[in-house]
Amino acid sequence: MGLPRPSLVHSPPTSMGGPNLEVFKFALYLFVPIAALVHFGDPQWYRENVLPYKERLFPPESRLLQTLPKDQSAIREELARIKAERMVRRAAKQAEEEADQR
Repeated sequence: MGLPRPSLVHSPPTSMGGPNLEVFKFALYLFVPIAALVHFGDPQWYRENVLPYKERLFPPESRLLQTLPKDQSAIREELARIKAERMVRRAAKQAEEEADQR
């Protein structure tokens, strides 16, 4: 036991790729991010590919609560409104399930 024999030790590669490979890699490292910025930063591409998904991912502006209630009575009114909406949805769902069972 001891140090491994020199014939079993892997030696590092004797030569690198050369200057042409380094120039190619440098050009690629510069070109890819710039090309991505030019392609994805185009306003036309944004309008065609990003904005259509906005309606799918985010709720419509009308559903967003723009002003938050600040006093206790306004909070209670808002909670009552939310509970009433849930009850209406739940009743509609139960009526639909009963209609499906018949």
